[in-house]
Amino acid sequence: MPYGYNGIILHVDLTRGKLEVETPPEAFYRKYLGGSAMGLHYILHEMPARTDALSPDNVLTIMTGVTTGAAISGQSRVNVNAKSPVSGAIGDSQGGGFFPAELKFSGFDGIVIKGKSPKPVYLLLKDGKAELRNAAYLMGKVTGEVDSILKKELGDEKIEILQHGPAAEKGVLFSSLVSMCNRNNGRTGMGLVMASKNLKAVVVRGSKKPELADAKALTALNRTGPVLIKENADVDGLGKYGTASVVVPQHSFGSLPTRNYNEGQFEGAEALGGETLYNTLLVGAAEGKQDSKGRDTCYACIVRCKRVVEIKEGTYKVDPLYGGPEYETLATMGSYCGVGDLAAVCKANEICNQYGVDTISCGATIAFAMECYEKGIITKEQTGGLELKFGNAEALLETLKQIVTNTGPLGKVLSQGSARAAKAWGKGAEECLVTVKNLEAPAHMPQAKRSLALIYAVNPFGADHQSSEHDWMYEEGIASDLYMQHLAPMGLTEKQAPMSLGFEKVRFAYLTECFYSMMDSLELCQFVWGPAWCLYGPVETVELVHSVTGWDFSVDELLTVGARRLNLMRTFNAREGFTRKDDRLPKKFFKVLTGAGPTAGIALDIEEVEAALDQYYELAGWTNDGIPTAATLKKLNLEWAANYLQA
Repeated sequence: MPYGYNGIILHVDLTRGKLEVETPPEAFYRKYLGGSAMGLHYILHEMPARTDALSPDNVLTIMTGVTTGAAISGQSRVNVNAKSPVSGAIGDSQGGGFFPAELKFSGFDGIVIKGKSPKPVYLLLKDGKAELRNAAYLMGKVTGEVDSILKKELGDEKIEILQHGPAAEKGVLFSSLVSMCNRNNGRTGMGLVMASKNLKAVVVRGSKKPELADAKALTALNRTGPVLIKENADVDGLGKYGTASVVVPQHSFGSLPTRNYNEGQFEGAEALGGETLYNTLLVGAAEGKQDSKGRDTCYACIVRCKRVVEIKEGTYKVDPLYGGPEYETLATMGSYCGVGDLAAVCKANEICNQYGVDTISCGATIAFAMECYEKGIITKEQTGGLELKFGNAEALLETLKQIVTNTGPLGKVLSQGSARAAKAWGKGAEECLVTVKNLEAPAHMPQAKRSLALIYAVNPFGADHQSSEHDWMYEEGIASDLYMQHLAPMGLTEKQAPMSLGFEKVRFAYLTECFYSMMDSLELCQFVWGPAWCLYGPVETVELVHSVTGWDFSVDELLTVGARRLNLMRTFNAREGFTRKDDRLPKKFFKVLTGAGPTAGIALDIEEVEAALDQYYELAGWTNDGIPTAATLKKLNLEWAANYLQA
């Protein structure tokens, strides 16, 4: 019998309204572990080459991992993959909350979705049964309304819903998938892909918790969590202040993107920071009960890093149903746009969660437009009279409302992302972009974290901050004994100089990328599990897999799973025509930063990045054009994928 998983994958053909069940062998699960790696197996096999991202032939996969649903912190994650409408490359998106565990409890490990329904439907999975139901009456409604309607209709407040919002129905390119009205599978436009299939939502409920191979071992590992939190200032601070806790530290290091990545420090950082959010706007702040009311969590997690904001009075009222802003949102809607009004940023976060859009791409796109306006590339003729200057909170929110509804002079252009807007506007607008593979960069500056520059370039789906460990965890003056203790089993033992990008830093980037890639297959939260700063390190990850599945894994085998995922993604991209030319950073990153602080006057060096690319490709076993070789695929037990290297 399988331990930790159900052994069942659901195949959905929306065109024919047909549902079929597959029962893969144990070797399949051990090879891929779940998540992205498993999703890519189906996408490569079942999607024709050069498929349009919004055509019925695009294959959308929703996958848990073999440890999802186990009663321990950081395991309730779900991965969504398909061809991305943003880049034309592979799309990848992770989300947390309670939906992932409930999907596993419903009796299914994952879903493979093809075709397009002739009318809007939602997919209901409950205790091993699956059916498609009419969803026409749900169209056009914001996420909170859909959530309320379905719970009432199904008579169950504990159902979990993963849905696209009205933004996707309006064609917003960077639409996300939303669960719990505040947890997003964001970034690469997976909401738009689901909407293009006329699939409104996936609704799950179940009582089938998978058997564990060694429940006592898992309990013992779980019991170490509370002790480790107290000993780990990073995780303890994350729990109390959420990811907002890093706003002020990023500012102090000169790595808080400000005014569209032109500066690394923001004068309003403290006003946007975790302590300010905790003390003023979290639910329960007035009564001093933020810990019990304003800190939400995911299934079985003790960290409780999710924010719950409520604003009852003033210009910007915010409903706690829609959660609260993460660090990335505080930066992209805040410092990126020069806006230091915390309430306005919280309102922006609420609107994004209501309509289902990725806050990183959305905020960065607005910041791009603000710089274009400041430079005279666009005028009030393009903005409809709006004074789209950095620091204008009202302009931020008005532009956001136009984007999520795909209306107005700005919304119709910016709803397609900054890269497409730059082409539409011309006049040097490209110089204002912070995109890689058309995906807007998140709020971690590669000028300060040099190996992150490499990862932004090579990552298969565009610039991403959660695809490798960050430089500071392996640099002199910052890397703690705990970080080095966690990194040692991966063969990383020599701290590097700050802002360096030599071979050892490239090796650090590649190995930690493989580990993060594995976590996006096993489906683990990178705030709990990881190779350096987190609650549990690589050794504990091995213990987790063994206690849940009974498999005798090693750290090297975990890294191999991560390498499989990366190679499958790069194989998909190669088939779609992507090469080294697409592993290119925006021009802005090679221009010196202005303003004040430690990174003022700093820029990336083109020759250094190109040399790092050469070293990275060699470590990965790829050609100098960034293409996996047949020999590398064979080494990873992926011989079948070599057939897909070319269209």
